[in-house]
Amino acid sequence: MGHGHSHNHKNPDLRGRNLLISIFLNILITISQIIGGLVSGSLALLSDALHNFSDVITLIISYVATRLSKQKASLNRTFGFKRAEILAAFINASTLVIVAVILIIEAVKRFFNPQEIDSTLVIWLSIIAILGNGFSVLLLKKDAQSNLNMRSAYLHLITDMLASVAVLIGGLLMKYYQMFWVDSVLTFLIAVYLIWVGWDLLKASTKMIMLFTPDHINIEDVVKKVNGISKVKKLHHVHIWNLSDDELHLEAHLDLHEDISTTEFNNLLITIERVLHNEFNINHVTIQPEYNKVDPKEVIVQD
Repeated sequence: MGHGHSHNHKNPDLRGRNLLISIFLNILITISQIIGGLVSGSLALLSDALHNFSDVITLIISYVATRLSKQKASLNRTFGFKRAEILAAFINASTLVIVAVILIIEAVKRFFNPQEIDSTLVIWLSIIAILGNGFSVLLLKKDAQSNLNMRSAYLHLITDMLASVAVLIGGLLMKYYQMFWVDSVLTFLIAVYLIWVGWDLLKASTKMIMLFTPDHINIEDVVKKVNGISKVKKLHHVHIWNLSDDELHLEAHLDLHEDISTTEFNNLLITIERVLHNEFNINHVTIQPEYNKVDPKEVIVQD
């Protein structure tokens, strides 16, 4: 059995620090918006507070997942907690969609029963939320490009910042034009946007949890590339999946043209690993070598 891997890990300590700062800022924003929403009577402000509260939960989950992902593997947990961040992304995406549905229901109710709102308070609190979330977005932006868990937290924050911008605009319209119905419309639009953003993230994290082949990987191309290597007869019984954002695994059986020695197979495995890493960014390879073995030779075999 051949096995090899290489990794390119990000700095979880830096992620953790940035997440802690964002958690603190969002707790302050949430508390101020809840009080402000109750005092002013603004549903849009309360919906933004609810979104911010989901951000706090999201960030806490992301922080815990980041810490867990550093835990070492053991006899009982051979992969450690590497998939904790994917699970966190799934939970975060789910909360986005659930919060959005609640907001839509409340927005429809309020639209048919608009209420006068203290727009000055709405304006100032939305400005505070924009600044706080904007700073958090900048903190997490870099890590969000390479980590699904951090991307889920980043998306929560950036959508909340945009929602606060909408609330600010609504507050200005209510203050200067007495358009109080806009509060419900903004709430509805914020909720629709939450569903749009959350759905893609929910699909991506679900695919990883289910160990589906990543969208950017074409297994037929992988098999063709490996089959073109000298001494290889056929790569079959193939599984490719993301263990985490940093680890893309391949597990397969490898039919050989010759009954080669272990040393020769080791050299062949090094070549295969290099090709898979360079061509497909697969960095964790486990291959079972075979010669004249009677078993199914299909690329995909249902175990």
